[in-house]
Amino acid sequence: MSGTGDLLAFAGVMILGQFSAGPDMLLLTRTALRLGVRAGVEMALGIACGLAVHATLVVMGLAVMFERYPMVWVSLRWVAAGYMLWLASRITVEIFKNAGSASEVGPDIVPGPRPFFRGLFCNVLNPKVAIFLVAVSAPFLRGDRPAWWPFAIFGVVVGQAFLLWSLWVWLLQLRPFRRVYERAGRWIDGVFSVVLVVLAIGLMGG
Repeated sequence: MSGTGDLLAFAGVMILGQFSAGPDMLLLTRTALRLGVRAGVEMALGIACGLAVHATLVVMGLAVMFERYPMVWVSLRWVAAGYMLWLASRITVEIFKNAGSASEVGPDIVPGPRPFFRGLFCNVLNPKVAIFLVAVSAPFLRGDRPAWWPFAIFGVVVGQAFLLWSLWVWLLQLRPFRRVYERAGRWIDGVFSVVLVVLAIGLMGG
């Protein structure tokens, strides 16, 4: 397969991974529906920056490090699980605190860091992102490649993620999506919290 064909194939696999149900996608969707385009794009940028960290480590041989030092993988799993449980608890508190008020967009959905940093932390602290990138990138990093090839892989990972997630944020501003959230915002938040807890338990389990 040609270099261009390889990059297109890699980009296609990355799209499937980026839009699968996971902490990044769920948090971004909730933020975009609740706070709008600016907060959503800011979070998308944070997630993309987190991916930049993972992509850099992958190119440097993250898989080898996990194999040689298993405690690194174990530590990342537990830190990520703790962050997800913290996030779920803050969302749950907000749901109960606003239970008697009308469902409307507030100044922020979870007190604490700005959307950029929530997106960054959510991605960087999720070791499954690193494992996914290792598995997907490895076949495309092997063989006789030009010197610029790792940078092209890096660009696809980070650039495509930011552009597509920003597009997703914009699509979520369309009236049908907004109406659904206005009617069922607390239920969506509740489901999101439960999913975060399930994902955290899965990480703690291995």
